[in-house]
Amino acid sequence: MANYGKKRDRDEYKPSRFERWGAKVRELIYFLTYGIWRSDPDKISNKRNVLYNATKTIILTVRNIRDLNIPASARSLTYRTLLSIVPLLAVLFAIARGFGIENILESSIFNLFSANTAETEVAFVAATPPDTLSLAADQFGQTETDSLTTGMLAASEQEGVLFSEEATAEGRFRELMDLLFQLINNSLEQAKGGGLFAGIGIMLLLYTILLLFNDIEKNFNQIWQVRKGRSIGRKVTDYAAMVLLMPVFFIIANALNILSYPQNQTLKIIYILYPFIPQLMGIVPYVVIILLFTILYKFVPNTRVKFKNALIAGVITGVAFQIFQMLFLSGQLWITRYNAIYGTFALIPLMLLWIQFSWFITLIGAEISYAAQNVGKFSFEKETRRISRRYKDFFTIIIASEIVRRFANEKPPLTAEEISEKCKSPSRLTNNILDKLLEIGVISATISQIDEREVAFQPAVDIQLITVNYLMSKLDKNGSEDFMIDTQGTFHKHWKALVDNRMYIYESDKDVLLKDL
Repeated sequence: MANYGKKRDRDEYKPSRFERWGAKVRELIYFLTYGIWRSDPDKISNKRNVLYNATKTIILTVRNIRDLNIPASARSLTYRTLLSIVPLLAVLFAIARGFGIENILESSIFNLFSANTAETEVAFVAATPPDTLSLAADQFGQTETDSLTTGMLAASEQEGVLFSEEATAEGRFRELMDLLFQLINNSLEQAKGGGLFAGIGIMLLLYTILLLFNDIEKNFNQIWQVRKGRSIGRKVTDYAAMVLLMPVFFIIANALNILSYPQNQTLKIIYILYPFIPQLMGIVPYVVIILLFTILYKFVPNTRVKFKNALIAGVITGVAFQIFQMLFLSGQLWITRYNAIYGTFALIPLMLLWIQFSWFITLIGAEISYAAQNVGKFSFEKETRRISRRYKDFFTIIIASEIVRRFANEKPPLTAEEISEKCKSPSRLTNNILDKLLEIGVISATISQIDEREVAFQPAVDIQLITVNYLMSKLDKNGSEDFMIDTQGTFHKHWKALVDNRMYIYESDKDVLLKDL
């Protein structure tokens, strides 16, 4: 009877709320790390499929940021940017002077680097128009007006403290920008002087700019897992186009910022007639920066990037960049405290911080565009990381046979993406196998017939020699075997057993050509 009561108690046991929550959390973790990557798009609704793809894009982005060490890449680009910022701006100013718009460009660059306290000052002045005192005198009399004036003066004194602090931070940035513009003008004047040394200086300036854009392309190609960069000719033309386009975006952004101020006397009537224009002008700078990032993600990687995925990354990165810029440049009190500690030297760490975070946001956007375009190729991602030796050899035979068979049938070579789709293999696994086949010399890389930026793959040796045993032998013998271990004495039997086993496989009469599979 007592045993029956204990059994009934066990049967009636219910888990606590904490235990139920723990079970749900474990289920969610299992789903995000395993289940979501095995979901079949054909068996779920479109809305759920969109939600799953968005979730997988976020997971892939976070994972790749960790695996590729994006913060380190941002620091590297920050260093390169500091080396090339003066020559780059000198080239931009030289182009702007050719069009007579160097003042607009200078104003744009200053607005980019410095806190926009003018807007705050204008807002404060606009809040207390000149006719306020006269209006108060008519309604309340002179006595009340005097008291009101006294109160406003007291308030203005309190506000003056903040404005003085903001002016200090603003003055620091003006010092930095004055120094920067002075260096730029000196570079341009030296270039005007001509001579051998001026020519060498110009070449060095252009070389630093080339290195900057080359590092940007390398980081983008690394994110996109692109093996081959642009040729020298394409680098010169593409990078020159980027340098020519940058002043255009600076000028457009600055013009839109000017138009966004309703305090401009020439535009007051327009704003009165069309009150929606100020709100529209406030949105347009976001559109410009989104367009800039979209172009960057579309054309900088040396591969084919779909416009949809570049636009998604451009929208997210553009909005994040604008928000970061506003937060950073509007933190007047924090900047003032920073200046109190470092003084004039605060300009250097503040500028470094701004550049590094800007590059970090930019590289995250590149990761988002890559993840959004390749999210469908990362099925069975967990299994790929833990694949067995036998199954990896199995996929190697499948991929190699596909490459050989297309060559035998005189069909154009496939890219890594096309091979992954044809062979139903995960993208990461396909790339790893292709790298190994390139390393052992079974296949070689060539230019895709569809897009010259894409790398395709073809056999590197006579296809009549590429058998299954030949492929396995090349894989087994690849790598170093120079270790301090006695294969002829102490471990002779072990080594002989392995070699005999391999030779039995390699010399088997059941060998098959890959093209016949």
